[in-house]
This record gives sequence, C-alpha cells and structure tokens, in this order.
Amino acid sequence: MNILNKAFETNYNTAPFSKISNEDYIPAFQEAIADTKKEIEDIVGNDQAASFENTIEALSFSGLQLDRISNIFFNLHSAETNDEIEKMAVQIAPMLAELSSDITLNYNLFLRIKEIYDQKDNLTLSPEQDTLLTKYYRDFVRNGALLADDKKKELREIDQEMSVLKLNFAEHVLAETNAYRLHITEKANLDGLPENVVEAAHELAKEKGKEGWIFTLDYPSYIPFMTYASNRELRKELAIAAGKKAFQDNENNNEEVVLKMANLRHKRAKLLGYDSHAHFKLEERMAQDPKTVNSFLNDLLSKGKPAAIREFEELSKYAKEKDGIDHLEKWDASYYSEKLKQEKFNLDDEKLRPYFKLENVLNGVFEIAHKLYGLNFKEIHNIDKYHPEVQTFEVSNESGELVAIFYADFFPRKGKRNGAWMTSYKSQYEKDGHNERPHISIVCNFTRPTATKPSLLTFNEVTTLFHEFGHALHGMLADTVYPTLSGTSVYWDFVELPSQVMENWCYEEDALKLFAKHYETGETIPMEYIAKIKESASFLEGLATVRQLSFGLLDMGWHGQDPSAISNVKEFENEQFKSTQIYPDVKENVMSTSFSHIFDGGYSSGYYSYKWAEVLDADAFDYFKQEGIFSKEVAKKFKDNILSKGGTEHPMKLYKQFRGHEPSVDPLLKRAGLI
Repeated sequence: MNILNKAFETNYNTAPFSKISNEDYIPAFQEAIADTKKEIEDIVGNDQAASFENTIEALSFSGLQLDRISNIFFNLHSAETNDEIEKMAVQIAPMLAELSSDITLNYNLFLRIKEIYDQKDNLTLSPEQDTLLTKYYRDFVRNGALLADDKKKELREIDQEMSVLKLNFAEHVLAETNAYRLHITEKANLDGLPENVVEAAHELAKEKGKEGWIFTLDYPSYIPFMTYASNRELRKELAIAAGKKAFQDNENNNEEVVLKMANLRHKRAKLLGYDSHAHFKLEERMAQDPKTVNSFLNDLLSKGKPAAIREFEELSKYAKEKDGIDHLEKWDASYYSEKLKQEKFNLDDEKLRPYFKLENVLNGVFEIAHKLYGLNFKEIHNIDKYHPEVQTFEVSNESGELVAIFYADFFPRKGKRNGAWMTSYKSQYEKDGHNERPHISIVCNFTRPTATKPSLLTFNEVTTLFHEFGHALHGMLADTVYPTLSGTSVYWDFVELPSQVMENWCYEEDALKLFAKHYETGETIPMEYIAKIKESASFLEGLATVRQLSFGLLDMGWHGQDPSAISNVKEFENEQFKSTQIYPDVKENVMSTSFSHIFDGGYSSGYYSYKWAEVLDADAFDYFKQEGIFSKEVAKKFKDNILSKGGTEHPMKLYKQFRGHEPSVDPLLKRAGLI
C-alpha cells in the first residue's frame, strides 16, 4: 500500500518525508480522491433524514487523508521543489479542482445541507456548529449549487483552468528569480556593503564555480545590496531586474497569465451573480464590500500621503546634498533612507545585527510565548524532516500535554520560493473524544550563517520571524471541534491580526532584553539602541504607508471591476498607481506580473487586509500596554477569544469579546506618527 494512503506509523503521527518518493504522489492523490468521493457518496446515499451529524459533521471530517497528502505535497512545492514536483503539480491541481467542483456542484448533497439550513432556527446548535452549517450552505451557493447544469459545467471549466494558471504564475516568478545573477569581479563595486553580505556573496560565487561575488534576487542578497551598495548603477541594474520579473520577452512572461486570471475571476463572479470578483470575495470578509475597502484605503491615503510627500522631499534634499543626486529614483530609496536613518538616529542595521543571532531570537520568541501563553518548546530529533536544515520542536503546555509539533525552515535554497510564510502539515480538530494536535511550520529566507559568523538577522528579519511566529501561534493554539474552522481558517482580513500583533514585542525593552544579546560577548543590547529602535519605528512611515496602500488599490483595481477592457498590463497598473505615485515610474518594470500575493497566494481582493489588521493589532497591543506587555490576564483573553477560536464565530464578535469594544484607528495613527 502507498505510504501516503495509510496511517503514518511515526512519532507524533508526523509526515514520513524520507520514506516518500516522488512516484508516490500521483497514485496517492488518485486513491485519496476516490476515497473522498466515496465518503461524499455515503453522505448523499444515507437513507436516514438529513441531520447535522450525518451530513454537516460527516462532510467536515471527509477527505482528511487527502488534506494531509495535499499539505505535504504543496508545502514541498513551495519550500523544497524540483522539476518533477513542478510537473506533477500541473497534473494534480486540476484533479483537486475537479474534486472540489464535484463536491460543491453535487446537487443532492446541497439539498441535504439546505434541508438542515432551512430548519436551523429549530436546532440546538453550538455557536461553532451554527457557523459550520452556515459556512457550508454559503460555500455551496457561492460555488454554484443553485446554477443550471450548463452554468455548472462552465464554472467547473473555469476552476480547472484557474488552478493551472495559478501554478504557471508561481513557476514563472520562481524561474525568473533563479535566472538572474549579478556577478561582480571588481572589489571597488562592493563599496558600502557590510562584511557578512560580501562574505555570503563570495561563498555563493565559489559554489557556482566563479571568481568574485554573486548577488541574486533572493531577499537576503537583494535587500542588503539595495540598502548599502554605494554603486548607484549596480543598484539600478538589480532594482530593474527585480521589477521586471515575469515582464520580459521570454517563456516566463506573466502578462497573459495575469489578464486571463483577472478575466476568469470576473467571469466566475458574474456567473454566480456578483458584480465583480471583489464583491464575491468580500462577502466573506470583515470589510463586506469593495466600497468599504476603497474608502478604508483612500481614507488612510488622505492621512498618510501628506507625510509621504514631506518625507520624499526630505530624502530628495538629503540625497542632493550628500551626493548631488538630482532626481531620487526607486533604486535610491533604501540606500538614502538607511543613510538618513543612521544620521538621524545613529542607528545602523549592521550595528544591530550582532545582537540578533537567529538562535537567540528564536529562543526569545519561545520565551515570550511561554510568558504569555505558558508554552514550552523542546527541540526534538526523532521526527522526519524534508531538508536537513529544518528544525523540529515539540510544543507543550504547563501541564506537559502536547500542544503542537513545530517545524522551522529559515534559509534560502534553489527549490524554495522567496518571502516568508506559515503553513500546516496537519490540522487540529476533535474527534471521538480525542483532540488531534496540529503540525505547524514557518518558512523564511533569512541571512545564512557563513564560514566565520552565525546567522545574524537584520531588525527587519527579526520582525518577520515574530510575524510568522504569530501566525504559528494561531495554528498551534487552535482548539476547535471541526478541522474546517480550525487555526488560521478565519476571515482573510482577520488572519493577519495574530501575526502583526506579535511584531509589537520586538520594539519593547522588556522583550528585547530576553534575547537581544551580542553573539560574541553575550552583552545585552544597549538601552540607547532600544530607545533608537522605538524612536525610528515610525521613520518614513508615511512613505511605507502609501506604498502598502498602493498595493491594496492595485489589487482592488484588478478585482473590483470588469477587467475585459484591459489590454496593456503596464498602462493599467500606472493608472491604478496614480493617486499613490511618489517615485518616478520605471518603464521596464511592472508589479502585477510577480504580485504573488494576489495571483498565486490567497490575497486577491484581500491585500488591504494587512492595513486592516494593522488597525486591529495597534488597538489590541494598546490593551497589552495598558495592562503590561506580559499581562497574563490580557494574554488569556487573547488566547481564549482569538487564538484558540479559529473561524468558529464572526471575527468582530470575537474581537469585541477580547477588547470590550470595536477597534479604534487612533492607536495605529499614533504609532505611525501620522497624528
């Protein structure tokens, strides 16, 4: 029997990575899909009248083995891919899309759900059961259950085509990222770059059999180069290379893919009776509709743009005085921002790095989770990993009971996409009196250790680690009955609250003292550095705010209207950026063709949620600050009402139970220095 189709006989029931071969995947998917179809047939063919237990609950627990296989395969597709996995993904995605359509377009299954939904006021359901029933009814309606047969067929075709386009998009972006190298052979061109960055670039060149130094579009290579390299022409070259990913005249061009996806999404929404893809998506969000999102974004833009323009003028003046730069360009932004920050606050990221050794930061975030939520993390070596660099931990509570298994994967590799994310290999749920605990993973692309130094993080990487760990806590502390409502299965504009609130501890003296210790001397980070970190937190926040808002408005541009008249991606994008444009446009560059969040991730019509969640997180952390940042009482409320509850109730209700009132925008504006 295929190893993926049977119970894993492993410690903690973890994924047996080393025993899975690529040949196992397709047959495993085929078998698990057949099993899931059989489970659905059993629900539909049940002779007894439809009840919550025999229909809704049975549906929630169907396909669990398929979910596990999917989680393993698609997580490796993002974190440890290869040509074989890429090819298989293109086969597997339509199989799963077809199954999804088979389920949501199964009219007899829908009739059973509808029968229960129609009498829900007479049933005694828990809030979680009520949410689950409503969710299934809505999901079926939103996925075409009420459509005529010919329209159902059309919907099915759209979904299959979309599943492949999404993969094409991601593969093109990864191929473009991997294809580019900036090869430097003259030492003078390294001027301004920190020693560890130069060392890493030299090691990469050696690995590739070259003399000199190699820089890539991977963030740990790209960001330091853009921030510190004093050679403006090379910064320009690297910035343009990053900005034209999948916007070049080659086989990885994503312009057609983007246009097709936007049009198919719109067509699908219209088929289901919605005005646009954004109307369809936002029905299941806290924001509810595009009008609310656009007014939210534009309201923040009106508060942020005056500050952004002032900051841009200050930066331009500084670059002119310093180096005679007449026109500040995008490739100057990080470089002069960092220089100005160093002068204003005498705070250099490279001065901070020695205090942020990766192991120390990780232990710090563990200690903060212990102080707040009573969690203990113990590194274990008795479970399989998909790559030798992955670290594995057993997470337990104060009574010693297992809470979760935690995987951490920190460094860039050829088969790993850029960025940072949290994911899960196994959901939490409760069945037959047993609380199944989750297996949670965070994946990042941090600065690697070198021959002479451990991995020393920039402060930005520290906040990234805290951010992803906040998502991980949402997964680890899940405590719901049904897997479909567990952990991060919440409204999309609520999912960033646990991650963004976690970042706040990076700026607090009492938290930094726990882990910010010099990697050689063990000395705690000097208090004046902490004061400067806090002071500089809102440095150029106007520009950062406008940049974030521009991404949200571009997303709404693609998805909040009929895109059929768009023929030129670049022209359309420039039109969307009009109200937020601060820096001059770069003609070779486009964002949409590599905007993975909205064309490959789950953020279509949802990019605004980062800012939305910032309002929530600033308001939530304000509560912690009032009571003490390690307040057990506030942490318990946050855990009980938000982290453990998943998607079991409406997020605004959960938030008000935690906070006592609806969120206020003032703490965010104060924190950002905008009021």
